[in-house]
Amino acid sequence: MITLTAAAHSKVKEIMDKENKSDWSLRMGVRGGGCSGLNYVLGFDNNVSDTDEVFEQDGVKLVCDMKSYLYLNGTEIDFTDGLHGTGFVFNNPNAQKSCGCGQSFSA
Repeated sequence: MITLTAAAHSKVKEIMDKENKSDWSLRMGVRGGGCSGLNYVLGFDNNVSDTDEVFEQDGVKLVCDMKSYLYLNGTEIDFTDGLHGTGFVFNNPNAQKSCGCGQSFSA
């Protein structure tokens, strides 16, 4: 399962409403690259495949392709807005090593 903290959920809903995508899904995945080997990918998508893992949390539908889900199962997405930067933070129990920016990892 992939979950959103209250702060991340609030920010996702805010962006979805602002971009008129309230009926779309938040898609999470991974791609090769970055300092540690795999990059996190987040974006809005209005297509859900039969092979996607789908989670719904308080009106936000989160989808993930099966290949990425192997690396992301158990991940919690948070949102921070502080002195060290603003953005989504990924708390991934499968990450063996992460880069300093937190946007890439190795598993």
